[in-house]
Amino acid sequence: MLTLGVETSCDETSVAIVDDGVHALSNVILSQEEHSRFGGVVPEVASRSHVRTINPIFREALDKAGCKIEDIDLVSATYGPGLVGCLLVGLSFAKGLAQGLGCKFVAVNHLEGHIASNFLTHSISNKPHIALIISGGHTMLIHFHSFGRYELLGKTRDDAAGEAFDKVAKLLGLGYPGGARIDRISKGGNSNAFNFPRPMLKGSSYEFSFSGLKTAVARSLKKMDTNTRAKNLEDISASFQEAVVDVLSSKALRAVEISGVRTLAVSGGVAANTRLRDVLREKCERGNIDLHFPDEEFCTDNAAMVAAAGYFRYRAFGESPFEIDARPSLSVSDSLSG
Repeated sequence: MLTLGVETSCDETSVAIVDDGVHALSNVILSQEEHSRFGGVVPEVASRSHVRTINPIFREALDKAGCKIEDIDLVSATYGPGLVGCLLVGLSFAKGLAQGLGCKFVAVNHLEGHIASNFLTHSISNKPHIALIISGGHTMLIHFHSFGRYELLGKTRDDAAGEAFDKVAKLLGLGYPGGARIDRISKGGNSNAFNFPRPMLKGSSYEFSFSGLKTAVARSLKKMDTNTRAKNLEDISASFQEAVVDVLSSKALRAVEISGVRTLAVSGGVAANTRLRDVLREKCERGNIDLHFPDEEFCTDNAAMVAAAGYFRYRAFGESPFEIDARPSLSVSDSLSG
């Protein structure tokens, strides 16, 4: 069964074709570079870029998959959460395509897409596990019982981990997006040089908060002149990153231990962070815990994860009505049933 996925929730325009929910035949992603000069995503700019690029991206996805348009069996698209104008572009495109082809249509929760991104690399679609979603807009821990049956353990109260990376990178003058740049610069730094706080690390809560950590970095920078900042750039980046990784890894592993599932699946843009991967691999190996990351191309917002989620959602709950609208504030709990 060939599923075509469409993802336009923020600043990536992506179309993919996935076979039986687990084999990505193509996954074309266009990241909008025009936002870098603004230091963050401008919604209207993002929406217009999606309108300009979605059709050629769609054609490229078909070509790379070696498929004809009439080969598509199911069309899926993100309907939330995200920027409403951006969501409407992809959702409208997918609905029109499905109606024109006379095939089934499934609206996908973007967060459920991140969960399904690991299905493209690992055989865990029917395996209970703890899912750690860490992206630009979301940080949450979920107990995955089966597809469509999730227990939200905790989420961020303010800045998500990816958002904190972007904001700190801006403070350091590294530009946008900041996650990959901090990851790269941190390799030459001392992660113990600055004792930044680990928010909400102690106690039994699975909630997250990274706004205070960002503020701590900002306060440290205010005490430095330009030369001192430049001299300490690598150490500040490494120390900030270590604080984030410490919080994420500690809470995720505690969730695994208490739940008893012994499997952890990490997804979202921050899942590509090399320090996080190293720390979790070391800790999970010591604790005899199965650890899964998606391939790097499936970490960022992408249509292959939307197609995978669409396939499994269709198998579990059937198709979506064409009347379904964009829902920018959609939560993971909205995917607890069909």
